[in-house]
Amino acid sequence: MTRAYMGTLVGVAFGLAWAFGGFGQMLIVLFVTLIGYVIGKVLDGDIDVSRFVPERRQSR
Repeated sequence: MTRAYMGTLVGVAFGLAWAFGGFGQMLIVLFVTLIGYVIGKVLDGDIDVSRFVPERRQSR
């Protein structure tokens, strides 16, 4: 999926949220979209979160 296609889908989602839910609902959609974007970047390996996550230690 190209970035232009993804941008179009996001734009349509924001437009629908604004048209049917108002400006506040659009901001909620924007916030949730940004969270999903960051999670996707982490899962793709583009963002390194290892410094924020404690190391796993095995206790015996």
